[in-house]
Amino acid sequence: MHKRRAADLAQHRVEELRDSYGPPTQHRWTPRQSDTYETAVRAWRDLDRDARTAMAEYVKEGGGSRDTTEENVRRAVQDEQPGA
Repeated sequence: MHKRRAADLAQHRVEELRDSYGPPTQHRWTPRQSDTYETAVRAWRDLDRDARTAMAEYVKEGGGSRDTTEENVRRAVQDEQPGA
């Protein structure tokens, strides 16, 4: 669940940067903005991969169906978010 939360937070950060900087194809980003955005996207991808791998290993070890496990994790992460 912690890995899924970290991946979701990283995705949120990427979306914040995109909203702040504007679409990369319509606005000329500075080199620093490009580096920041690319780093955030890589972090999101890596964290999402780690979360999916951990979930697959859990299911493989007898943790139930993948769909049910994913839904339970998403629900638990949403329940822990402030304002949820």
